[in-house]
Amino acid sequence: MSKEKTQLKKSDRRESAPSNGKPKLKRAEYEAEMAKLHAELVEVQYSVKHSGARIVVVFEGRDAAGKGGVIKRITERVSPRVFRAVALPTPTDRERSQIYFQRYIERFPAAGEIVLFDRSWYNRPGVERVMGFCTDEQYERFLRLCPAWERDIIDSGITIIKYWFEVSEEEQTRRFTQRISDPRKTWKLSPMDLESHRRWYDYSRARDAMLAATDVSPWYIVKADNKRSARLNCISHPLSLIPHEKIDRKTIVLPHRQRRRGYEEPEYNYRFIKERY
Repeated sequence: MSKEKTQLKKSDRRESAPSNGKPKLKRAEYEAEMAKLHAELVEVQYSVKHSGARIVVVFEGRDAAGKGGVIKRITERVSPRVFRAVALPTPTDRERSQIYFQRYIERFPAAGEIVLFDRSWYNRPGVERVMGFCTDEQYERFLRLCPAWERDIIDSGITIIKYWFEVSEEEQTRRFTQRISDPRKTWKLSPMDLESHRRWYDYSRARDAMLAATDVSPWYIVKADNKRSARLNCISHPLSLIPHEKIDRKTIVLPHRQRRRGYEEPEYNYRFIKERY
C-alpha cells in the first residue's frame, strides 16, 4: 500500500474519533439513525409543500466546524426544489452597491420551500468585522437594524431558524492540519480559513457580540467536535421545530411495461465507456 493511501486511512480514523467524552457512534448506528432522519425530512418535504410554509435555516459558525457536511446530509435525500441550499460567493461590484440584505432576500423561499443558507447576512458581524471588510459604522448599523429586519420577516410568515457551529481550538487545528495533508480536502482550505485559525479570539469576540445583539430569532448552538453526533443532533433539531404531519398519499403501483410491438434494437455503434471497475 502506498504511503499516501496509508496516510488517508489514518486520517479517516482520526476524523471519526470522539472528542466530547461520549462513546463514539459506530458507523452502522450512525447510518441507521441518519436513515430515520432522512425519512422524516421527506415527510417534512411533503408537509411544507402541502401547507405552503416558507422556512429559512441559517448555518453559521467556526471555520471547519462541519456546517457544509450537515447541509449535504439534509439535502441528499430530498428534492432540491423544496430544500434549496444557498452558498453565496464574494459579492460582485454590483452587489456591493446594493442594500446589504438585498442579495440574501433574493434567495428567500416562496411558498412550499426551505432555504438553507451556508453562511448568510451574518458575514457582516463575523468575517467582515474581523477582517476589516466593513466599516465600524456599517457593523454597528447591522447590529442595530438586523433584529428589526428579522422580526419583520418573521411577522410576514417566514420561519427563521439559526444555528451556530462551535468547535474547540484543538479540533479546529486538527481539521485544518488534515486539510493540508489530505489531497481530497486541500480545496477546502482558503486564506480566510488560515486567518480564522490565527485570529481565534477576534472571532470569539465577534461571535459573542453577534449572538447577544441578534437573538430575536433564537440562536441554537451545535457542539461540533464529534461530526457524527453533531450531524444527527443538528438535523433532528429543526424537525422538532417545523410543524409537520404525515400527508396521506396515494399508494404507488408500478405500471406494467408496454409490449414490444415489433421493436428491435438497432445495430448502432454505441460509444460505451470503458468498464474499469
